[in-house]
Amino acid sequence: MADLAKKRVLVIDDASLVRMYYRDALERAGYEVDEALNGLEALEKLLVAPADLLIVDVNMPQMDGLTFLKVLRRQDLPLAATPALVTSTEAAPQDKAAAQAAGANFYLVKPLTPEMLADYAGRMSGRPA
Repeated sequence: MADLAKKRVLVIDDASLVRMYYRDALERAGYEVDEALNGLEALEKLLVAPADLLIVDVNMPQMDGLTFLKVLRRQDLPLAATPALVTSTEAAPQDKAAAQAAGANFYLVKPLTPEMLADYAGRMSGRPA
């Protein structure tokens, strides 16, 4: 039986430590991981190489995560439907509602454990268990 292609995750966060932590957890779980520092860089990367899942921080310079999702979801391209997991330190109900209105599929409050990250990545990317 041929190996299934690795699912690709794009981590969008301006904090290098967070990106490194997510990359390590996801690569250990068998994902291919790419990174972007903000929404603008993420849009550019997605046009070159689509992803199976987006993990998006809310607060970033140049283009924040919610603006990124709004712009992405308006595109008339298949990549507009890429599942998005939004992560933030903001835990108020209005923060979750704003993320969902922008196009997030799930909203999780940081910090995330490696197991939680791998679990959500598997469910959202359609990766077999």
